[in-house]
Amino acid sequence: MAAGATPAIRALLADAAVHTVHSYDHDPRSESFGTEAVGVLRARLGVADRRIFKTLILELSTGSLAVAVIPVPETLSLKAAAAALGAPKATMADRAKAERATGYVLGGISPLGQRRRHPTVVDASASHWETVFCSAGRRGVEIEVAPADLIRLAGAVTAPVTA
Repeated sequence: MAAGATPAIRALLADAAVHTVHSYDHDPRSESFGTEAVGVLRARLGVADRRIFKTLILELSTGSLAVAVIPVPETLSLKAAAAALGAPKATMADRAKAERATGYVLGGISPLGQRRRHPTVVDASASHWETVFCSAGRRGVEIEVAPADLIRLAGAVTAPVTA
């Protein structure tokens, strides 16, 4: 295993999933971590904005937490996410609860390698790409991975969950 690897990267390595790690100097003044990642990856690699995904932590009306993974430029449909996850309703989890449950800090929450697996939905648009990008579990570190591997390793369902 790579020294200093995040739990997300260790999960990919343990599975022997093909992936690439992309690092950049995170600007601590950045107010939107996803927008920062989009700007850097677009400038460096010419990556389409909708190929870069953000990880959102939800609180389901059943009382459990869940994960939604959607393109950075998009807005989550809480109703669609709840339906995809088999719950009547969903709200955004507060920051402290999200960080405690995942083991990651806001802006660096990865859908992989969380403290425990939560029900997860990946937006169906991920399948339009050969690879997608998502947080590697640290601000300024993104992983590029095939959507099928992301979905499989996260134990996710797929559904259209953007507004």
